[in-house]
Amino acid sequence: MNYNIAVIEGDGIGPEIVNSALEVLTAVGKKFKFDFVFKKVRAGGNAIDHTGTPLPQETVKTCLEANSVLLGAVGGPKWDVLPGHLRPEKALLGIRKELGLYANLRPARLLPELKDACPLKKEVADAGFDMIIVRELTGGMYFGESGRREGKYGPEAYDTECYSEMEIERIGVTAFELARTRSKKLISIDKANVLESSRLWREVMHRLAEKYPDVTLTDMLVDNAAMQLVKNPKQFDVVVTSNMFGDILSDEASQITGSIGLLPSASLGETKRGLYEPIHGSAPDIAGQDKANPIATILSAAMMLRLSLMQPEAAQFVEDAVSRVLAKGLRTADIALPGEKALSCSAMTKAILDELK
Repeated sequence: MNYNIAVIEGDGIGPEIVNSALEVLTAVGKKFKFDFVFKKVRAGGNAIDHTGTPLPQETVKTCLEANSVLLGAVGGPKWDVLPGHLRPEKALLGIRKELGLYANLRPARLLPELKDACPLKKEVADAGFDMIIVRELTGGMYFGESGRREGKYGPEAYDTECYSEMEIERIGVTAFELARTRSKKLISIDKANVLESSRLWREVMHRLAEKYPDVTLTDMLVDNAAMQLVKNPKQFDVVVTSNMFGDILSDEASQITGSIGLLPSASLGETKRGLYEPIHGSAPDIAGQDKANPIATILSAAMMLRLSLMQPEAAQFVEDAVSRVLAKGLRTADIALPGEKALSCSAMTKAILDELK
């Protein structure tokens, strides 16, 4: 069996961490008797430099024809001087929209081996947590009307938050169905005390809850959620929220796991094809220095094996290998404690490959 994977290395540390994940996928494919065909395409700053646009049509075409897409990271200060519609981040918004990827799944779990790296109080870290944030991905402020105009006090800028019932309902269904496979508890995060879009969000979520009587739905305001994540993260299991709130809260959740360099993500739509990427950025300050943590990208590849390629045994095999490496005390610089030896990106990749063997 062959799987066609579109590969977007992107910018900064993107090529390093993506190539680590490709090595792992190749090794797993040999063990489980399936093959990969990797086709590298450009997006982000890399694409701007070569084609003048952050998301070339050739990239979109290749991604649409693939079984799945693996992405490193895009962006960097080099392109911050460009106008908004030409910045690398537009590639992310564009590819999600072109592929119809409206649901972003971001798991955040504190591994027992990394409790000492958690910035929270010891008793909170000892309790542990295992949550998954379901973020709406193609609506809200990031896709609403925006612009600049002359206002009462001079030039002003605006970005519009807008959601339809359909957009809220389909992300809600994703979250309720996921909650059914876990603890049957779902927290919906909004700002319904202020925002009309959040009031509609809450109405739709409550209407959906009637169809899922086995799942307990709880509402939580986003400012309270930000506080609760650092006060008592164990209370969260499945969380559903809007595009902007999810972007912010999932980064907060990632940091309390010990490092943003550990966490994968999956972006899904109506088809099995998804886009898989680490939740961290391109880290241009360490690009090309072999210092990046490849684990988040490798775990993103594992999510791809499970959710898009329907190879759950292979996915578990990768995840178990990563856990064994961490249990041995092997660390990259971002998760190493003071005085601990830090592995390079390539050395961590080799350690995981050795575990796979």
